[in-house]
Amino acid sequence: MKDPAFIQKIGKASKEAAYQLATISTQQKNAALNTLADNLLKHQKTILEANQLDLDTALNASLQDAFLDRLSLKDRLEGIAHDVKQVAKLPDPVGEIFDSTVLANGLHLYKQRTPIGVIGVIYEARPNVTIDIASLTIKTGNSVILRGGSETLRTNLKLVEVIQNSLAEAAIPLNAVQFIDKTERHYIKDMLHAHEYIDLIIPRGGVGLHQYCKENSMIPVITGGMGICHLFVDSSADQSKALEVICNAKLQKPSACNALDTLLIHQDIAQEFIPAVLERLGKKGVVFPVSKETEMALKNLAFPACCHLAQDQDWDTEWLGLTLGLHVVKNLEEAIQHIQKHSQGHSDGILTENDKHAEEFIKKVDSACVYVNASTRFSDGAQFGLGAEVAISTQKIHARGPMALKELTSYKWIARGNYHTRKS
Repeated sequence: MKDPAFIQKIGKASKEAAYQLATISTQQKNAALNTLADNLLKHQKTILEANQLDLDTALNASLQDAFLDRLSLKDRLEGIAHDVKQVAKLPDPVGEIFDSTVLANGLHLYKQRTPIGVIGVIYEARPNVTIDIASLTIKTGNSVILRGGSETLRTNLKLVEVIQNSLAEAAIPLNAVQFIDKTERHYIKDMLHAHEYIDLIIPRGGVGLHQYCKENSMIPVITGGMGICHLFVDSSADQSKALEVICNAKLQKPSACNALDTLLIHQDIAQEFIPAVLERLGKKGVVFPVSKETEMALKNLAFPACCHLAQDQDWDTEWLGLTLGLHVVKNLEEAIQHIQKHSQGHSDGILTENDKHAEEFIKKVDSACVYVNASTRFSDGAQFGLGAEVAISTQKIHARGPMALKELTSYKWIARGNYHTRKS
């Protein structure tokens, strides 16, 4: 049964918490984070028990392996706790002064970082996101309203319990981190309309969720976390090293949004390089939709069973599993054109020994993260030295790429004068 006052009640409490958080010291915030990291390990057994119940339900529903991988916290809690401690060690952006200047009339102007306020995060399948977001919002003095998917409800409820207990130990308001434990879809729409309480919406999930938020929100929305990621192997690339990067980008965590989806290969090296890719990744269970250009480039070479002719929609598919599209291109420009047409602006890269080609790729590929001779799997807050991220923004306004501490702040102009008055 719909409770029209439910989101209003949570929003009001979150707004009040945000006012208090804005004045909490860095030491107090760091104490809460270190306590949270310790409590995640202290309560590891009960967290994993709750997580296993969610995994059992997902298994019974015959959900895909990639989904189960994103859902599982097995062997991951120590790493998550470590990331929380890393956030505690990072500089607190709140209160930072920048762009300072003194006008000709003696008026001193500068910008000072402030929390955004109340952040609403709507996400699916990944319970680690609950901790990532909580740690970043605590550090930046924002309050947060979390709405996770029904498939992770038991895990998230346990994690939020641990988070709120940690806040209490640090004398921080419990409402700094709130969780919507109702799974009905209309509560998402209620969040999107709660503009008097929520200052920013961040969805993390599939295309449908992002589109729904953009179409229905009365609050600014930052979208991201979806990626059709490309690597282009230039004719000058060191093929042995390039193969290692490709294996890492595809296999290190296939279910991640920064895992490789499409491999573009220069036609001059296609006959030599593609068989090596097929042999190396095919043994790991990767299947390959291949373009007609790839088929033509290989001429009389027989495709193994792991290959099939790609459909048009394959180039616009985020695989999130052991599938990798192969497409042969004539040159760098054709590779860039393919990326411009099919990329979602997340993470795209070039493997090359040609500096001019690398620079041209950097200038023309307009993605949040652009790589030269590196795996796309580095698109991650912790890997970038940011501690964690709330999302990978593929937008161009306010925040782009991993959204970490500074990206979760705004700023105010401060003007300091000596009883200045305007003359004209």
